[in-house]
Amino acid sequence: MKARILKHKLHFKQPSGTSRGVLHDKQTWFLILENESSVGVGEFSMLKGLSIDDRPDYEQKLQWVCDNIHLGEQSLYAELSEFPSIQFGVEMAFRSLISQDPFQLFPSTFTQGKSSIPINGLVWMGTKEFMNQQIKEKIENGFDCIKLKIGAIDFETECQILQSIRDNFSAAEIEIRVDANGAFSSPQALEKLKRLSDFTIHSIEQPIAVNQWDAMAALCEQSPIDIALDEELIGVLSTSKRMKLLETIQPHYLILKPSLIGGWQGSESWIEAAQHHNIAWWATSALESNIGLNAIAQWVFLKQNPLKQGLGTGALYTNNIEAPLEVQKGYLSYNQQSQWDFKLNASCL
Repeated sequence: MKARILKHKLHFKQPSGTSRGVLHDKQTWFLILENESSVGVGEFSMLKGLSIDDRPDYEQKLQWVCDNIHLGEQSLYAELSEFPSIQFGVEMAFRSLISQDPFQLFPSTFTQGKSSIPINGLVWMGTKEFMNQQIKEKIENGFDCIKLKIGAIDFETECQILQSIRDNFSAAEIEIRVDANGAFSSPQALEKLKRLSDFTIHSIEQPIAVNQWDAMAALCEQSPIDIALDEELIGVLSTSKRMKLLETIQPHYLILKPSLIGGWQGSESWIEAAQHHNIAWWATSALESNIGLNAIAQWVFLKQNPLKQGLGTGALYTNNIEAPLEVQKGYLSYNQQSQWDFKLNASCL
């Protein structure tokens, strides 16, 4: 079997704001596996400043994967515990290699185009005008669940934006989720959560920064809004520590991003721990190209999770991989009439 890495820089259609800064482009890598009869494709989607594998030796580790591809999927996965995005790319590529179609990783009524996945509409941070315009577009496009990233602009302005949604749509019409990316300070968080509860918020992701388990536990106990853990899950590698985290914090939801927590295997481990504690979850893409988005979507469809998933990032880029994935009226679907086009201007490592 041959293995090679392609490097590809994705360019955002417009700068995308988070509490950690504004994104203009996103580096990604693809693992191509080839044997006598099949080709497999996986994606390594590391996020600068967030992934635990944001390390100077990242590309060296990618080359190590190629040099040791003969070890096989499980041995490679076990050796890559400090590189969760590489674990996911390896899982993806080997699954693709053994599939009849390299892009049909988990055949289902979703990949047949007969079923779709309900998703939230993501609103990026920016000026009040920019955020309001995004909200308007999402609602016009049929989304009934809006997720707003907050914490980068003035809090009062963000409250005004939320109030404007509620002035026009009830909670039964539009579900609102917010994601603070850890932007609130511990002393101020509860007061802000009480204020946000005026707008009938479904949930808030990561209101305070990670590694404050006791403070987060107190918030989960006192908050009038359900709290979801996101960044808190990154780098928690052992089953025992995962169980301890959930026992301590007792969140209402978990947000699973396979590229950040060890791919499908890591996600399944978190799901098992969550079920043990009666904690709900949903999955979210993490700025992958359509290759990674496809892998997450096909896997999560089989879980039959009733909650709306966070899988709508495919349209962010000017130079994404052409794919049959389509978003219509708040649902992600797989259009069998469309084709994959993996011909891209990428460079080998």
